Amino acid sequence: MIQHTWHDRDSIKQVICVHTNAKKYVVNQVLTVGQTYAVKNETEEFYFILDNSGKVGGYYKEYFKDA
Repeated sequence: MIQHTWHDRDSIKQVICVHTNAKKYVVNQVLTVGQTYAVKNETEEFYFILDNSGKVGGYYKEYFKDA
């Protein structure tokens, strides 16, 4: 149940959002292009970040570049 402590955990790194052109999901309401986000956890395919809603969400890595 590691996901319950992500919000209070130190960030792994910082990433910058490069686009919100999702094919299937609506991400432009919780991500802003050009904004830097704190990565709380990372998998092969996703970053789990603290998004604009104030919650930790999982997003494809293709939306970001390293800060």
